[in-house]
Amino acid sequence: MANVPEHLLRRSAEAKAKATGVPFDQVWAEMTGGAAPAAAAAPAATATATVTTTAPVTATAPVAAAAAPAIPEGVRTQRLLTVVKARAIQQVKKEPTDKVHVWPHLLAVEFVALLVVLALLIVFSIFQDAPLLELANPNAQPNPSKAPWYFLGLQELLSYFDPQIAGVLIPGLGLAGLAIVPFIDRNRSTRPSDRKFAIMMFTFFVVAAAILTIIGSFYRGKGFNFTFPWRDGIFFDL
Repeated sequence: MANVPEHLLRRSAEAKAKATGVPFDQVWAEMTGGAAPAAAAAPAATATATVTTTAPVTATAPVAAAAAPAIPEGVRTQRLLTVVKARAIQQVKKEPTDKVHVWPHLLAVEFVALLVVLALLIVFSIFQDAPLLELANPNAQPNPSKAPWYFLGLQELLSYFDPQIAGVLIPGLGLAGLAIVPFIDRNRSTRPSDRKFAIMMFTFFVVAAAILTIIGSFYRGKGFNFTFPWRDGIFFDL
């Protein structure tokens, strides 16, 4: 209590004495370790003078001094003024979660996307006819004979490898790799910076499939031979 100003200690001692009914001197002794206040020095001197003349006062003074509890030397007593709850000074907000309800949040967005795509297809079909060819003629085979665009990557692989490898082994390994990805990649993070290996592998397969499809669509001519589209034209129909 040495760092607390004396007038603040006096005010606190007076308030405590008034609230508990304990004499001011006893409260002051408990808070300051027995030191008398400076303002009470003069009354203390007069008290000593009266003690020498009146016997009853000398008998009560040691009793009041003995009632004060002894505070060990070096111990600093502190007084708890008040307790403020955390909710009174802090604003607690509910943390956002990564979960939403299927209805109406998810289904409403998907339904709107469905309507937008349907409207675009209707407008496109009004201004552009479907690229249909004539009826199939078994006596006149087209040259080159190409698969649909989503199979042209596999058809392009057939020009480099044996049919057993290009048609069975490589597609089978690709499908098996897609099936075991959830068991190998256990990373739950959705940040691209934390999924560098997964993004690298996915990019490799997507780019490889795109390159094979583009070569089979625009760089294969008659007899499925390699050609340049700006020199011999494009041998590809949707």
